Amino acid sequence: MTLTELLPSIQELSHLDKIKLIRLLAEDIESRAEIAPLEPGKTYDLLTPYNIFGAGKILMQVMESSDEA
Repeated sequence: MTLTELLPSIQELSHLDKIKLIRLLAEDIESRAEIAPLEPGKTYDLLTPYNIFGAGKILMQVMESSDEA
């Protein structure tokens, strides 16, 4: 059964039943190891634009080159 086939039935559920369905789906997702490959207690680097000096200059160069194209 596809999501498209399920949606009309889901829309007919009461608010309480929809919340129960959300919880059931969330529990099902949480129990699957393949969606959570991160290891507890391990540190992961997260790249952000903060403290990356020169990023603004590169962004301006890209924007200027796209204007020329």
